[in-house]
Amino acid sequence: MENRSSAVTEFILLGLSQNPRIQTFLFFLFLAIYSTTWLGNLTIIITVITTPSLHTPMYFMLANLAIVDISESTVTSLKMLWDLLSHTHTITYNGCIAQIFFLHLTGGAVVFLLVVMVIDRYIAIYKPLQYLVIMNPRVCVGLVSGAWLGGFAHSIVQVGILIQLPFCASNILDHFYCDVPQLIKLACCDTHIIEILMVCNSGLLLTLIFFTLLVSYTVILVKIRRHVTEGQHKALSTCAAQILVMSLNFVPGMFVYDRPFKVFPEDKIASVLYSVLTPMLNSMNFTLRNTEMKNIRKFLRKLLNYRKMELTIMHLSNR
Repeated sequence: MENRSSAVTEFILLGLSQNPRIQTFLFFLFLAIYSTTWLGNLTIIITVITTPSLHTPMYFMLANLAIVDISESTVTSLKMLWDLLSHTHTITYNGCIAQIFFLHLTGGAVVFLLVVMVIDRYIAIYKPLQYLVIMNPRVCVGLVSGAWLGGFAHSIVQVGILIQLPFCASNILDHFYCDVPQLIKLACCDTHIIEILMVCNSGLLLTLIFFTLLVSYTVILVKIRRHVTEGQHKALSTCAAQILVMSLNFVPGMFVYDRPFKVFPEDKIASVLYSVLTPMLNSMNFTLRNTEMKNIRKFLRKLLNYRKMELTIMHLSNR
C-alpha cells in the first residue's frame, strides 16, 4: 500500500457473459430495451407537455419520473452496450467512481420522487378541495428539486466513503457496471465498518421508505374504498400503477443492498431488473394502467399521420 505505483487505475468488468455469441445476443436485446426506454419515457414527457388536460401535479411528477428513468438507464446501459459491442470490458478508476455517483444520484432521485408521488396522492384523496391550492406549481417544483437533492446527498455520501478506500490488488469486478458492493470487496483494508455504513445508507434506507410507502398506500386505498365514490376506478388505477412501480424499484434494490456485501449470482439479475428493465417497465405500466394516458396513443397516431402526410406531399412534389 505504500507503493503508490501499484495502485489500481482501472477495473475489469466481467459482464453478464464471456461467450462472444451470447454477448452479441445480449447487445441486441439490451439495445432494444434501451431504445424502448427512451421511446416510452420520451413519449410520456412530450405528451404531458403538449396536452393541457395533463398539466396537473400528478402528471408533472410522472414526467419527471420519466426523465429520471431515462437518466438512470443511460448511466448503466451505454457502458454495457459499448462493452458488449467492442468486447473491451475495462473502466478507469475515475470512470468507475463517476458511474457509481450518477447511478446512486438517479436511483436516489427515483426513490424520493416516489415518496413525493405518494404525498401527492394522499393530498388528492384526503384534501380534494384544497388539492390544487396545496400542490401549486411552486410546491411541485420544490418537491421535485428536493427529490434530486435527496438523491445527491445519498450519492455523495457513498462516493465520499469510496474515494478514501485504497485499491492495490485485484481489479476484477464480477458485474456489468461499477457498484458499491463489488467495489468495496476489492479494497485493501478492513471494510467491516464501511459495509455497515453502506448498508445503512442504502439498504436500511430503502427498507424504511418501502414499508412507509406501503403503509401510506394502504391508508389511501382504504380511504378510496370507504369514502370516495366519484372517480374511484381512476384513483384505484393510479395507485395500483404507483404501487407496482414502487415494488419494481425497491424490491431488487433491497435484495442487493440490504445485506452484507457478498457476491451472489442473483445480484446481476436483480441489477438488470432495477437498472435496465425497470426504467422501461415504469413507462409501460403507467401508459397501460392509467386511463388518462390514452393521450399517448392519440399523440403517437397524430405523429404517424403527420409523417404520412409529409411523405405524401414529398412524393407529389417530386412527381
